[in-house]
Amino acid sequence: MNAPHRLTDDHGETRPFLAMGLRIIAMLAISVMFACAKWSSERDANIVEILFYRQLFALPVAVGSLFLGPGLAALRTPHKSLHLSRSVFGMISMVLSFLGYILLPLAEATTIGFTMPIFATLMSVFFLGERPGIHRWAAVITGFLGVLVIVGPGGHAGVNTPGLAAALGAALLTAAVSLLIRQLGRVEPPAVIVFYFAALSLPFLAVLMPWFAQAHDPETWAALIATGLIGGVAQLLLTSALRWGPVSLVLPMDYSSLLWSTALGWLIWQNWPGNSTWAGAAIIAGSSLYILWRERLKHLESLDREISAP
Repeated sequence: MNAPHRLTDDHGETRPFLAMGLRIIAMLAISVMFACAKWSSERDANIVEILFYRQLFALPVAVGSLFLGPGLAALRTPHKSLHLSRSVFGMISMVLSFLGYILLPLAEATTIGFTMPIFATLMSVFFLGERPGIHRWAAVITGFLGVLVIVGPGGHAGVNTPGLAAALGAALLTAAVSLLIRQLGRVEPPAVIVFYFAALSLPFLAVLMPWFAQAHDPETWAALIATGLIGGVAQLLLTSALRWGPVSLVLPMDYSSLLWSTALGWLIWQNWPGNSTWAGAAIIAGSSLYILWRERLKHLESLDREISAP
């Protein structure tokens, strides 16, 4: 999931119920997008096609949002290098995400994706020079134990090592992308971020299409188009949610995606997560929520110091 993780302005308007509602709807949209991609792959659509149409049909969603919002003039940006870096890492992350969802049951792939805040904590050490305390390190270790619970004896994800590796790699790179989008989110409207991600990645995918493009039946075309349209809407919803509510309120709504992916997996593929998946999901979610809570405490302590400073 590639949303900007930034706090809303402390003096800006907050609408918590709107923020939570937008995020929950975004999680539903993302789950449907991955289900469409997985279903189309089972009907012989390959990963290059899925990615190409995902970006192609997300583009008009972004352009429409620009017309309704800041206008096309917002595309004149001084932050081209940031957009390019976000697109490169975001594209690799998307490849791994789609592979994870194609190779694993929806619920298991979603649960592995919950490790993203854990990877973000690790990356903050190496790239931002942060020094997490014992509480956050304990949460990181506990989160990875949750992954082991899922992939251990009786865990469904353990039978597909490539799928597990793809899902973990996607979570790692999504954490990296979130650092870039955190910077972009402070200076760019959501539609601009979505537009440049699609526009900058499409040429690379278009070069590959002559070797991978295939004819499909109407149902598969519908799934491919839906993957792009729904994916574009989901990205806008993700970023809009953070406009109306703080990270500590909004991000816990991401765990609703396990409910959506479980329901879709059962309705379409008759897959129901095993006990180890539910147990691992609870451990990973608890660890990630604890990390978010500690981040919120740090933010409040920083504000207190600024207010009390002479």
